[in-house]
This record gives sequence, C-alpha cells and structure tokens, in this order.
Amino acid sequence: MVNINRFIKVVRDIHRRPSGIIPLHAPVFHGKEKPYLLDCIDSTFVSSVGKYVDKVESIIEEYTGTKRAISVVNGTAAIQVALRLVGVKNGDEVITQALTFVATANSIVYNGAQPIFLDVDRDTMGMSPIALENFLLEYGEKRDGKVLNKSTGARIAAVLPMHTFGFLCRIEEIKRICDEWGIPLVEDAAEALGSFKDEKSAGSFGQIGTFSFNGNKIITSGGGGVLVTNNEDYGTKAKYLTTTAKKPHAYEYFHDQVGYNFRMPNINAALLLAQFEQLEKYRALKERLYTSYINRFSGIDAHLVPIPETTTQWNYWLTSIRLEDKAERDTFLRETNYGGVMTRPIWQLMYRLPMFSHCQKDEQLNAEFLEERIVNIPSSAYEI
Repeated sequence: MVNINRFIKVVRDIHRRPSGIIPLHAPVFHGKEKPYLLDCIDSTFVSSVGKYVDKVESIIEEYTGTKRAISVVNGTAAIQVALRLVGVKNGDEVITQALTFVATANSIVYNGAQPIFLDVDRDTMGMSPIALENFLLEYGEKRDGKVLNKSTGARIAAVLPMHTFGFLCRIEEIKRICDEWGIPLVEDAAEALGSFKDEKSAGSFGQIGTFSFNGNKIITSGGGGVLVTNNEDYGTKAKYLTTTAKKPHAYEYFHDQVGYNFRMPNINAALLLAQFEQLEKYRALKERLYTSYINRFSGIDAHLVPIPETTTQWNYWLTSIRLEDKAERDTFLRETNYGGVMTRPIWQLMYRLPMFSHCQKDEQLNAEFLEERIVNIPSSAYEI
C-alpha cells in the first residue's frame, strides 16, 4: 500500500509547492508567445490564414519526418478527417482500443462508422498486435478487395491505435498486420508528439497520423491539432476538406463537396510556433521530473510505470503510477486530490459508456487490469 501522506509530501517537495493546488499538467510559456501573438494581432491575420499557420505546418513536417502537415482546430477533428481520407464511410467499422480518450471513438462515429474495441498491451497501454491479429483471423474475411467482419457483415475500413500517454504501441507490428490484410492504418498520436521509435516519430508509421495541441499537451496552441502524412494526395485533400472544400478563386465562392471549417486560426498557430521552439526544453524538464520521482518514490512504495521497449525516446507527457487494485486506486485518488495534489485515473473503457455499450469487443483483460490500477500524477514542465 502506498503511504499517501508521504507521497503528497514528496510531490510537494519536488514541485517546490508547500501549499496550494499542484495541477496535473499545466501549460508553461517560456518562449516568444507574447511577441508572436502581438505580431499576429498587428498583422490583422488572426483567423484561418497567415504566416504562422504556414510556419507551424513546415516545422511539424520537418520534426516528424513527413511530407505534409495540415493544421486544424483540434485533435478530434484531425482524426475525423484522417478517417474520411482513408475511405471510412457510413456503415463501416474501425478497429480501435477501448482504453483511450473518448475523442478516438467519437471520431469514428462522426464518419458514420462503428468502433470495434480490442485489448491493449499491458506495458504500452496501446493496442495489442496480438489482439488485432487474433480478431482478424477469427472475424476477418477478404472478399472483393475488402475486409469484412464475418459477425456483422460490415467492412473493416481502418485500424486506429492510440499511443497512450506518449508511449508508442507496437506500431510496427500493427502496421505489418494492416499491410497483410490491406486495411488502412491511422495513428492517434494526440499525446505522443516528441516520442520516437528508432528516430521515427509517432504519427509517421501509418498512412496518416494525428496530434493534439490541447492545453494539457506537452505543447499547446490553446486548442488545435494536426494531420501528418507522407501521401501528397492525402495532404492536398486534407487541406481542401478542412478549408470548407472551396475551389480557389479570387472572389467567387464555390464548394464542390461537403467540407469542414476546421482551419487552425493564425493566432493559435502563433502561440503554437513559440511553444514548438521550446519542445525539447519541455521534454528535458519533464524527463528531469520523472527521474526525481524515481529517486524519491522508492521509499513510499509508489511504482512508476516504466518506459516500454517500444519507445526509444519518450516525451514524458504524463507520468503514471500503478497501484495494487481498484480499492487502493480509489482511496489514492480521493486523498491526493483532497490534499491538493491533482491526480487522475486512466479513462473509463469506451464500452462502459452508454453510446458504445453495443460495440463489438474482445476480452479486454489487460485494459480492465490497467483501468483499475493506473493513476496519472503531476507532470508539468516546471523548472525543478
């Protein structure tokens, strides 16, 4: 059992906050945020076009090693559009994981499709390739250039793993399986900017990857997201669809299909550019925090979740501990939050939510194990 009072004291000592609330993950502004925002305001280009949008997309392409980056209003919109680009349509199914934030599953439904929830690996907390392969062997059927679900008759149109807390799932194995079956792979890398496997960025393994820049992510634009891809056609279509599918013209308004007003405003991109310039600093500060936790937790029986072998560079977005069972987890959450140290459980599994309770799933042994035990602890990129 974790000594919760000692845990609170250690966290307060490390964060140098003897009183008050210690947030789970607060944004930090160490760079040129104010000058860039003022420059953006002075330019009057505060809406959907401007130099900061162009700069952000260019720097993300370079950082992730992808050919195209399309900035959008949030990570959820990025996934929604990515699924549409790879061909997900009304009545289709998309294989994903139940242990994820609700946006992953919502994005599938926004395309008129239904999620299938598979189990995760216990170490990565991301989609298990064994679960994926087993599901396809049992239920998948190749017919007329499609993969159909033998239990529902629906087309399995995509696979959508999520890189939980910045840890890379076994994405190379998942990609191999997707390639063998001819199913498009889209990565929900919302939490994984700055995480790599052998110098290859999260989000760059599948046909399309998506990131989030919500206020709680390692860097933020307030709200925002991005799609990345090495497929030039997908990149061009993504830019077109997310800018209302308007045909270029000096003054006429002609839209030839239903698009989205999902453009990232230039003023948000200005904030994001300043944040991006500090990304490696923030990652280093968060690594230092993780190391401090390791050094101090040995005496209080709080066990950090170790970095899995799938991730050769982690972004240290959220630090997690694993408790003994749900009863200890619930006590820990209640007493730490009451004591001013913000902690949060892992998400409720998607099939426990009313709108997804009917969806097909496998046994979920690892997901349920993790749901009962994993807790995130304060992980902001402060100087400590």
